[in-house]
Amino acid sequence: MKKRLPPLNWLRAFGSSAQHLSFTHAAAELNLTQAAVSQQIKALESQLGAALFKRLPRGLELTEAGLAYLPVVHEAVERLAAATDEIFGQGRRRVLTVRVSLVFFTQWLAPRLPQFRALHPEVGLRITSTIWGGDASVNDAEADLDIRHGHGKWTGLKAERLTWDRLVPVCAPSLPSPQRPLAMPKDLAQHTLLHVLGYEEGWGYWLKKAGAGQVDSSQGMQFDTLISALKMAELGQGVALARSSLVQTLLASGQLVAPLTARFATSEAFYLVYSPHSIVNPQAAAFAVWLAAQAQESRTQSESLLL
Repeated sequence: MKKRLPPLNWLRAFGSSAQHLSFTHAAAELNLTQAAVSQQIKALESQLGAALFKRLPRGLELTEAGLAYLPVVHEAVERLAAATDEIFGQGRRRVLTVRVSLVFFTQWLAPRLPQFRALHPEVGLRITSTIWGGDASVNDAEADLDIRHGHGKWTGLKAERLTWDRLVPVCAPSLPSPQRPLAMPKDLAQHTLLHVLGYEEGWGYWLKKAGAGQVDSSQGMQFDTLISALKMAELGQGVALARSSLVQTLLASGQLVAPLTARFATSEAFYLVYSPHSIVNPQAAAFAVWLAAQAQESRTQSESLLL
């Protein structure tokens, strides 16, 4: 049995190459040469007696054997890493790394973090942020937990839903006026639309659902994050199409108002995403449990605020 167990470095080379479908990218990740990774894969295939990759002109493709072997290798390496950390990492302060969308952090998570720290002072937190991180893996970011926006399906990872958003047009209280009212969806034709790139459902979708398809949905300003759009809305520079979970504080404080009653549920949401084995980490588990409770409370508050 010992002779049949491949060396760990061969398995790591296989896992990285399968993730990137590239020996070159795997080599960069593992701090090896491309030739070294290729040799390790060949040695692994020789020991197993089966090809794991199809070598194509423009890259790699997993064979049926490779596809079947990958989850086993990934699980084994993840469990070994988790067990090593749990057994030999005791006695030193554990830092929990959470990777999170920047807008979700600033508008949702940051105001709630003091509560978690009060409940779990023993947990050190490291927050890394990104504007759009839906396609990156947790391992790429070296994060224990990841908060992403999407449809809740990421290969090999578990996802727990955190938001149940509705699309809500928001603006500064001073923006609507007798000369430029904002009581009906069609009134948006007289206002600047603040667009956020990257969301599947934007102003065009909302206007169509609201029966205001005659309003030009292409006019206005575009931003790469909702943070910027909300700031411009606060300054009275237009109307932003917000996700309800991200504007609770701004609406409650009166910094923004939601003058239109038409609100539509989104197909996308924010999710807590993690490797099935990272949750073995007690700090990660504590954060996940706390976050789920916060999400349910936020959902209730959001629904009552928008009634």
